[in-house]
Amino acid sequence: MTTDNELFIGRLGKNPDRRYTQKREPICFLSVAAKTADPNNPLWKRVIVWGKQAELASLYLKKGSEVFVQGQNQIREYRDKNKQMKEIEEVKARLIGFLNL
Repeated sequence: MTTDNELFIGRLGKNPDRRYTQKREPICFLSVAAKTADPNNPLWKRVIVWGKQAELASLYLKKGSEVFVQGQNQIREYRDKNKQMKEIEEVKARLIGFLNL
């Protein structure tokens, strides 16, 4: 299920996690501390990047890199290892900008 559009700036909390789907399509997961009014209390966002942007993100970004993200909020359901249904909120990025490389 998709919800609102997102546009935010933040810093990566860990190195990008690039993987490939069964069809060999690149996908990259980012953990971004989005800036808020209180600099000591960022809002953590899970970001998914696909395709060429996923490959570039995994090559050029690292923990602490500053990025801006434009995408759409989505809630995804999955089954955990105990077969319980879980929900996760994430941002499916349409555009990622690398700041201060």
